[in-house]
Amino acid sequence: MRVRVKICCISSVEEAKLAIKMGADALGLVGKMPSGPGPIADELIESITRHIHPPVSSFLLTSEQSATAIIQHIHRVNTNTVQIVDELTEGSYSDIRKALPHLGIVQVIHVKGEESVDEALKVHEMIDAILLDSGNPQAAVKTLGGTGNTHNWAISRKIVESVKVPVFLAGGLHAGNVQQAINEVKPFGVDICSGVRTNGGLDPEKLTAFINAVINV
Repeated sequence: MRVRVKICCISSVEEAKLAIKMGADALGLVGKMPSGPGPIADELIESITRHIHPPVSSFLLTSEQSATAIIQHIHRVNTNTVQIVDELTEGSYSDIRKALPHLGIVQVIHVKGEESVDEALKVHEMIDAILLDSGNPQAAVKTLGGTGNTHNWAISRKIVESVKVPVFLAGGLHAGNVQQAINEVKPFGVDICSGVRTNGGLDPEKLTAFINAVINV
């Protein structure tokens, strides 16, 4: 099965159209974050989302940690998928599901050690997909994605083999290492932000090289 490609940190309608033209399966739109690249205003996310149509998926990256706040965030931007980049601490995935039955729910697991396998197993039956990244929610200033750092892919592979939902792999990927990552982890999809950017902007050459590398695994 072909590995899906998610291009994250989309910041304009033009970037969205470029990524879709190049063959992206999903686009990530970053809401307010404590740190990291790519956050844009909810109004801009909503305007970009209007230009993303099936079969391409629109992902809102939200740092909200309560079900109520996540539901409200989705209502403001109208994406068809939510990527929860921190732990859900108030309410439940079921609350989100009841309020937004057609919404795809993706939980980020920041891979730090073997404990990340348990974190994934604790939530996988309540969500639609998992995304593995290299952040640190326990840092003094939380890093919740966009670090440009890889993590231990052996742990990522163990998570892929243990859960019952699709798994996206993120964290430090680029055209030069994505084939190795796919071969080692066997993810459903790969997710990239900084690896396809130059001076903050989406780089057509890097984007083409990345997508070609994924296609030719």
